[in-house]
Amino acid sequence: MAERVVVESGADPRDRLVRELGTVDTTMLVVSSVIGSGIFLTPAAIAGLLPHPGLILAAWLVGGLLSLAGALANAELGAMYPRAGGDYVYLREGYHPAAGFLVGWLSFFVIYAGTVASLAAAFAEAVAPHCGLGPIAVVVLAIAATIVTSGINYVGVRRGVQVNNWSSYVKLAGVTVFVAAAVVFGGGDATRLEPLVAGATSAAPLAAFGLALSPVLFTYLGWNAPVYVASEIRDPARTLPRSLFVGLGLCTLAYLALNVVYLYALPLATLHAEPNAGAATARALFGPTAGRLMSLFVIASILGTLNATILVGPRIAYAMALDGLFVGSAHEVHPEYRTPHRAIIVQAIVAIVLLLVLRRFPSVLDYTTFAIVLATMADTMVLYRLRRRRPELQRPYRAWGYPVVPALYLVANAGVAVAMLIGRPLECAIGLGVLLAGWPFYLWLRPRA
Repeated sequence: MAERVVVESGADPRDRLVRELGTVDTTMLVVSSVIGSGIFLTPAAIAGLLPHPGLILAAWLVGGLLSLAGALANAELGAMYPRAGGDYVYLREGYHPAAGFLVGWLSFFVIYAGTVASLAAAFAEAVAPHCGLGPIAVVVLAIAATIVTSGINYVGVRRGVQVNNWSSYVKLAGVTVFVAAAVVFGGGDATRLEPLVAGATSAAPLAAFGLALSPVLFTYLGWNAPVYVASEIRDPARTLPRSLFVGLGLCTLAYLALNVVYLYALPLATLHAEPNAGAATARALFGPTAGRLMSLFVIASILGTLNATILVGPRIAYAMALDGLFVGSAHEVHPEYRTPHRAIIVQAIVAIVLLLVLRRFPSVLDYTTFAIVLATMADTMVLYRLRRRRPELQRPYRAWGYPVVPALYLVANAGVAVAMLIGRPLECAIGLGVLLAGWPFYLWLRPRA
């Protein structure tokens, strides 16, 4: 007798969001989500941990490959469950509603709402020197950026996607022009890229490499954005894997190219001392005017990533609310705009509270990366469980390299987690504390038999 195949395609039957996103939209969603402030602001910390050009480039390459390994697992899961909510749905289906809730809780409150606050604060602090803003004005501007960008996504997913698409085009074009100009007209020193291999093992301990992957992985945050909006993607079985791989590939190439230019333009000691590597590199190669223009480009890049993050995050709360596991009627869809408008409002409120309480939020946001590591490891582990427990489900895409590549991903991320626990214990404790804080809320919200 032929094996029975169960097909679980399509969105949740209670889902009222509209499938209107195509391949370009979702690919550019990855680009807009990933390329933000991190590639310009984190190289200083990485150069301090890894004083070797080869190790710096290796860290960015490893970060891209780790993200790709995670994307392979998410592509299978997203094509199998093309629903809003991403990892919340996968953990709910593979393990238990409680597991889905805790990962969804962590993703919404730490990874997405926290990143919204961080990006809004980074935007305001980047604008402040140009406008002479004081500390209070910076917080007000960050709150205003959160409200305005949330409003854009409130009035229609197409509006938010259009902003993402154009933001991504500008980012890719800007990076391409900057790198090409550095190669053709720049006055850097190619010997700063040497040695790429010699002396790498003695330049920094393995633990330092693991710590350096923390800001690298944070800078790659957003590569899995399409899985959270899967119920709004046309033909998700094909579109979702393609957008993950192409979008992540573009981002990895851009990151490697920019770091080559940084190393070409600046000595390692100078790179370590510069809070904005992009602006410092532009000044070193082309003069002060180019440095100011690059600063403006960074501001625009942050805004684009803020918009993408605000678009994606509410879909987690929306999916949880469909199961009765979230408050504030977050499952409601606006009758005219067809957006999860209440979930968007909830996310904006959480981000604003974080901004008001923590003010300079980026200074205490290291625990976000630890949350990312935990959530993506959970995604990958549930892939193994679903392969064993639900072999009858139709899988439009199967993760390449299974079971070896996902296992390598788990081992590598476990190493990063251990390095962070040793090197950043307070930040990791905060992340774990937020995760555990979700348990009483689950007990309160869960449906009673």
